[in-house]
Amino acid sequence: MADNSSLVGGQSLRRINERVIIVQILVMIFLCINLLLIMTFFKKECFYKTTRYVLFAVTLMSDSFLLFMSNIMLIFSYFELTMPVWLCIIISAVVILYFTVTPVTLTVMTLERYVAICMPLRHGELCSQSSTVNCILIIHGFSSIPFIVVIAIFFASASLSFYTQYRVCSIEIFILYRWQDDIRAGVYQFYFVLMCITLVFCYVKIMKVAKAASGEQRKSTWKGLRTVILHAFQLLLCLIQLWCPFIETAVLQITGSLKLFLFVKYMNYIIFILAPRCLSPLIYGLRDETFVHALKSYDFFGLSKRNI
Repeated sequence: MADNSSLVGGQSLRRINERVIIVQILVMIFLCINLLLIMTFFKKECFYKTTRYVLFAVTLMSDSFLLFMSNIMLIFSYFELTMPVWLCIIISAVVILYFTVTPVTLTVMTLERYVAICMPLRHGELCSQSSTVNCILIIHGFSSIPFIVVIAIFFASASLSFYTQYRVCSIEIFILYRWQDDIRAGVYQFYFVLMCITLVFCYVKIMKVAKAASGEQRKSTWKGLRTVILHAFQLLLCLIQLWCPFIETAVLQITGSLKLFLFVKYMNYIIFILAPRCLSPLIYGLRDETFVHALKSYDFFGLSKRNI
């Protein structure tokens, strides 16, 4: 293992530096796009009075926060910068929370499309402003369960002296024993199954309405169906991330190559963390005519309105 570390630190140092730089560029691009969309959201009153746009904004802010915090943890890990365990616990707990908020919000957004298409007469009642506020609270409450479970079993297992130690911060700091990892995996797999059932249910119901619809209603319904499909793809990428630690551990145990392990970990970060977060602006930003029109109404920094 020491030889592998030497190899990665010596011959492959330039390549790893390039990878870190690429990640920083991608994170900055996504954060700038998200910031622009968030500013556009707050420019028009109709956006923060409409449920789907409010949920879209929640997703953007959740993704932005997660990208920012996980990128800081990535930099600390790459340069092997240590911090007190108690501080790492706080940072990691927040990351775990917002890692779950995004897929839960996507599931709720799919349900909103189901209500809009399959129960249009009740859409105004079920998706009112007060209902949207309650929905956001429920999303964060439901998303808190995994991180509460992880924190609880960690506190029950860690000694008091462990909190004063200095370590490189990562999510794996919560895993002291194998059974803790099994419990965490079980909780996330339950979420995975529950969200998949919800997506399939909404897809089947909307598909039935789409086949029976005609004219303008048919066009609107099929657009909603495509949105559900994009949500499903985005959600799948988010949830596959739950399996990444198992894949990375298996690669290291089977091959014993730290170089391959770091490459797999890097690709997992790009595909299953960065990629799903760049789909939100596409699904509810650039595909939505109202939002695109509002986006064009302001200059690049969203500070002054253009005459169009």
